Amino acid sequence: MKQVPEERGVSDRTPANRPVARTVAVWDLPLRLWHWVLAISVVIAWFTPTAYDGVHRIVGYAVIGLLAFRLLWGFMGSRYSRFRMLGVRLRAAPNYLWNLRRGMTGRYIGLNPAGSLMLVALLASLAVSTITGAMSVTVTFFGVWWVEDTHHYSSDAVIVLVVLHVVGVLAMGILQRENLVRAMFTGRKRIRHHS
Repeated sequence: MKQVPEERGVSDRTPANRPVARTVAVWDLPLRLWHWVLAISVVIAWFTPTAYDGVHRIVGYAVIGLLAFRLLWGFMGSRYSRFRMLGVRLRAAPNYLWNLRRGMTGRYIGLNPAGSLMLVALLASLAVSTITGAMSVTVTFFGVWWVEDTHHYSSDAVIVLVVLHVVGVLAMGILQRENLVRAMFTGRKRIRHHS
């Protein structure tokens, strides 16, 4: 299991000689806002492709802006927002997923290898979906079959990945006995230790 180093910003408010649940700041406010605005945008985009085409387009352009922000924040954001460990976690993902069959999750403060894989898959599919969506309303690419098909299939892929993401977060929360949804609201995750 991965050992968690001591972190700054940890809160510890329980009596001595009892197991204490300390928390550490993980997800900064810009990343949390990005996450929830992106989630809302994807839901709106999914339900507005034909009847509310104007809304669909605006949300699509907003998602392009959100993707650009996440790329920038992956290099300039706080420690757990950065992409610096992404390659290592992606290489660890197959073995990590294999070990999940036996309930072996390890302990990661930031994204675990499966979460890193999901991040890359979601960002890539969102990029393809939004770029082809923007292309499909231009004079050059309007009505071009491969642009429309790519937009359609990549948008479906986004929804499948979103469902897998939600299921994965809930499953990991159960396995690790931690409310990971709350962590994405508060920005803090628990570190267990004995005082």
